[in-house]
Order: sequence, then structure tokens, then C-alpha cells
Amino acid sequence: MLELFLVVQRGFFSLEALIWVIGIGLLLGFVMLFFYQRKVGKGLEQELAQLGKVRKHNVEYELVLKAMKLCTWHIDAVERTITYDNDFRERQDCFVPTPGGPIDQVADAMVDADRQHIRQALDEFCDGLKEEYHEISRVRIPHTKNFYWTESYATIASRNPDGTPKFIVGTSMRIDERKSMENALIAARNKAEESDRLKSAFIANMSHEIRTPLNAIIGFTSVLPDIKEESERRDLINLIQENNQKLLRIIDDVMNISKIESGKEQLVMSSFDLNEVLISVVDTFMPKAQPGVVISTAFDRDSQNVTTDLNRLMEILNHLLLNATKFTAHGNIILGYDLVENNRIHIWVKDTGMGIAPENLERIFERFYKVDEYVPGAGLGLSICRTMANSMGGDIGVKSTLGKGSKFWLDIPI
Repeated sequence: MLELFLVVQRGFFSLEALIWVIGIGLLLGFVMLFFYQRKVGKGLEQELAQLGKVRKHNVEYELVLKAMKLCTWHIDAVERTITYDNDFRERQDCFVPTPGGPIDQVADAMVDADRQHIRQALDEFCDGLKEEYHEISRVRIPHTKNFYWTESYATIASRNPDGTPKFIVGTSMRIDERKSMENALIAARNKAEESDRLKSAFIANMSHEIRTPLNAIIGFTSVLPDIKEESERRDLINLIQENNQKLLRIIDDVMNISKIESGKEQLVMSSFDLNEVLISVVDTFMPKAQPGVVISTAFDRDSQNVTTDLNRLMEILNHLLLNATKFTAHGNIILGYDLVENNRIHIWVKDTGMGIAPENLERIFERFYKVDEYVPGAGLGLSICRTMANSMGGDIGVKSTLGKGSKFWLDIPI
């Protein structure tokens, strides 16, 4: 019995020890599992935080692309293919190449003047001859004759073992508004330069044109008291009066331009018979025509009522007939009109004078421009005519053949 008791007691202690061992092992396992899970949890937290940063970075990246209205693309420099990844350009008519297509399609989309340059720039960049890519070019809008401006940047993302580019990333954006602003600034600069040029021309021309009749007036006036012969005195007085009229005409021309452009002189509308006005103008200029030149009128109706600014119309007609008498040495000068559509009338002055070269047909309406520098005048008359015609809601122009004559026309509403 004692032996049996000892065996049972020994077995009980062995079982208790086994339980203790198992318990301690489980406890250690739980402790290790706890620390492992804690470690894994921290790792997951870090990964989630990193993922959050990536997502945030992608959102910020996308926001920048949207705000800048950019498109991003990449080029396989080995295969010479291009793919657009993101496109946040607002316009729907922007060029988008076929994904994975050859880069030549980019150059093919350019206008003729830019195509060869863009093709060469892309080839040099893919060959590693350039470290950065920055080009401004014009892209044709499909199925139209229009184009838009684009600016592109690119850089090398990875290289082959030999150092040549392997993967290229780039971005493009439309810059139509910027180009419009640049063109506006260039136009403003050119206008300022032209204004400065005109100011210099104005001073030079006015100095010459005013001094010429003024010298004649002073010179003839100074010798007039010494002239006793009545016929000579009369001739000198006529010359003085003629130069007085020239001087007055120059001053009037400058004042007319100043008043019209400043807006201080408004249209004064009145109704009148155009036939009577044209006949009176012709009567005024008949004595001023060169010997052998006939000035006449040509109407296809007995009367024509017109409502416009009579003073400005008379001023334009006077300038046109004055020019015709200056440059017509033989033949005739005819003043007439034709009715045109949309309630407008077409008044014209036709002469058989020296005519105007094709390259000067538009320039003669510029201020101070003179076809013949030896003919008296400041070169303001036709410029004034165009300004006045535009203020009346009309237009003015000329058709001419060098050596055969000219036809100046005025188109105004009636």
C-alpha cells in the first residue's frame, strides 16, 4: 500500500509539473504574441499613415494639375512611343496622341512652321543630346484652319546602363491667353513707338510746312512797300493771300484732327440736296484747276436728299478735289455719286492725273505721308478725310492706276 501511495503521489507531482510547464509556456506564448501583434499593429499604423500621405500627395498632385490646367505624359525613349497619363486642359479641341503611339504624331500635329523643329527637338532629347526639354509651339485644331499655343516641359526619369534616356516624363499646357497678352503688349509697344515717330514727323513736317508759307508772307510783305508798279503790287498781294490760305489750311487740318479724336466735336446732322452741294464744290474749284483741266459733275438723278454732317462732308470733298487739282495736269476731274445698298450713298472723285502706285494706295491715308514730296501740303488731308468718314459712320478708299488716274470714293449712310 505504501508503495502504491508513493507511485500515485509521484505521478500527481509529475502531472502538476506538466501543468505548470504548459501554463508557463502558454503565458510566454501569449506575451510573445502580444508583443508581436503590437509590433505588427505599429507597422500597420505606419503603413496606413504612409498610405494616407501617398493619397494626400496624389490629391495635392492632382489639384496642382487641375489648377495649372496641365496634361502629363511619358515617353519610352527606347521604343520612341508616347502616352498621355492625365489631361486637365479645359478645351475639348486639344491634341491627344494615340496611347503608346510613335512620338512622330506629336510633331505631325504641329503647324507647318513648327513641325520640323519639334521633331528635331524630341529626337535630340530622346537620344540624350539634351538634358531638358522646353518648347513652345502651335498645334493645329483638327478639321479647322485654326491652331492653339502650347508650352511643354520634360525631364529624364530613368536611364539605360549606357546613360542614354530610358523613360521621360513631361507636361504640357495651353498658353493662348498668355500669347494674346504678349501680342497686346507688343501692339501697345509698337503703338507707342509709332506715336513717338508720328510726333517727330509732326514736328518736322509742321516746321517745314508752316515755315514755307510764312517765309513767303514775310518776304513779300517786306518788299511790298518798295513796289510802285500797281500790277506787281497786285501780284505780290495775291501771293501773300495765297500763302495765307495755305497757312490757314495747315492750322485747320491740325485742329480738325485734334477735335475729332478728342471727341469734342460732335456730329451736326442736317438734311440737304446732295446735287446742290456737289455743284457748289465744283464751282469753287474750277478756277483752281490747272490749265486745260475740266472739272464737272455726274449725276443720274435731278436731286438726292441726304441727312448727314454737312460741314464734315464739305471738308472731305474739298480735300479730295484739292488733291485732284494738284495731281491732274491734263484731262478732267469728275465729281459724282451712286446709290448703294443698305441706305448708303457712294460719292466719288475721278481724275486723269498721275495715279498712285499699288504699294502706296493704303499708305496715302497715313498722317504726313506724301507720294510726291515736291507737291505742297503737310500730308494730313487724306488722314483727316478717313477720320471724318469714320466719325460719320462711313468709309473712304481709292482705286488707281499709275499714270492713268485715280478714283477716290466716300461711302456714307444717308
